[in-house]
Amino acid sequence: MSRLHIVLLAALSMLGALSIDAYLPALPAIAHEFSATDAAVQQSLTAYVLAFAVMTLFYGTLSDSFGRRPVILVSLFFYLLSSIGAAFANSLEMLIVFRLLQGFSAGGGTVVARAIVGDLVSGAEAHRAMSYINVVFGLAPAIAPILGGWLQAAFGWRSIFIFIALFTLVLLVACAMLQAESLPREKRTPFRLPVILANYWEVGGHGFFMLRSISTALAFAGIMIYVAAAPAFVIKILHLSVTDFGWLFVPLIGGMILGSFTAGKMSNRMKPQGIISTAFVIMLLSAAANVAYSAWFEVKIPWAMVPLFTYAFGAALGTPVMSMITLEMFPKVRGLAASFQTFVFMMLFAIESGIVVALLYGSPLKFAIAMAVGVVLSLACWMLSAPGRRRETPAGD
Repeated sequence: MSRLHIVLLAALSMLGALSIDAYLPALPAIAHEFSATDAAVQQSLTAYVLAFAVMTLFYGTLSDSFGRRPVILVSLFFYLLSSIGAAFANSLEMLIVFRLLQGFSAGGGTVVARAIVGDLVSGAEAHRAMSYINVVFGLAPAIAPILGGWLQAAFGWRSIFIFIALFTLVLLVACAMLQAESLPREKRTPFRLPVILANYWEVGGHGFFMLRSISTALAFAGIMIYVAAAPAFVIKILHLSVTDFGWLFVPLIGGMILGSFTAGKMSNRMKPQGIISTAFVIMLLSAAANVAYSAWFEVKIPWAMVPLFTYAFGAALGTPVMSMITLEMFPKVRGLAASFQTFVFMMLFAIESGIVVALLYGSPLKFAIAMAVGVVLSLACWMLSAPGRRRETPAGD
C-alpha cells in the first residue's frame, strides 16, 4: 500500500473521532448558551456515539454487497450535511438531532477503511499497514481538542462544526478522485435478506470472535474514559483552562502514535502473540502505576500524564494486531466483521460517556481504577479466546 493510500484511509478512520475530540472543549460553552446542565449537554455526545455504534453494524454489510467506494462517498456526503446543520443549530434539542445524524453517517469511513486494508494486504503486511494507519490516525485526536479549544476561544463553538464540515468536504473530494474500488464484483456478498441475516447470525454468534472484539475494545477503554470525561478531568481535576486540553491529549495520542509505529516495526520481527503479550504487560504495569499515583499523591501535570502515556503506548502496540487477527476469522465477510468490531467499541464508549463517566467525576483515583479494571477484563477476554480454546479453521472459509 502506498503512503498516500495509508494517509487517505487514516483520514477516513479519524473522521468519527474528530467529531468527538474537537467538540469536547466546547461542552461548557454550549451548556452556557442553551442554559443547560453539563449532564444534558453530555447527552449530545452520547447520542452521537450511540448512533455511530448502531449504524456501524450496517456499513460493513453494505460495503460487502455494493462495494467499498460507494458506501464511503455516500456516508461522507451525509456527514457533511449534518455537520453544517450542527453548526447552525439554535437549540440543544436541534443540536442533539444533528449530532445523531452525524453519528449515523460517521461510521462509513471508519468501518470500510479497515475492510479495505484486509482487501488489499494480509498477514504481517496488513498488521504493518494498520499500525501505520493508526500512526496517522492518532494525529487528529492529538490536534483536534487543542484546535477545538482555540476555535471555541476565538470564534465560539459553532466554528468547530464549520471546521469539521470543511475537513469532510476536502476528504469527500479526495476520495472521489483517489479511492479506487478494492472489492471486485465477483467477491461481493449478494444483497439478499436471508444471506445477510445468516452472516449476521454467524459473526454475532461466534463467541470467540466477540470475545476478541470485546477484548480489543476494553484495551482502549482506559484511554476512552479520559477522552469522554476530558472537560471534567482537564478543567475540574487538573484545574486547567479550555485551551489546555493538549496536556491530556498530547500524551495520550503521543503514546498511541509511538505504539502504533513500534507495532509496525515489530510486525516482521516478532510473532503476533508476542506483540500482544508485550502490550498487555505494558498496559497492566501502567494501570497499576496510575492507581498508585492517584491514591498516594495529588494529581498534577506533568506526572499525572506519565502512566497515561505508557498505557496509550501499550494499547496502540497491541490493538492493531488484535484487530486484524480477529478480522481474519471471517475473510469472506470482512466488512461485516469490521462492523461488529466497531459496534462493540462504540457501544462501550457510549456506556462510558453516558453512564460510567458520571460515576467518576471529581475523583482521579476512580478514573485510574476504571482503567485498571478495563485492562484486566481485556486480558481475561483475550485469554478465553486463545487458539487452544477455539477451532482452528477460520469461520467464513
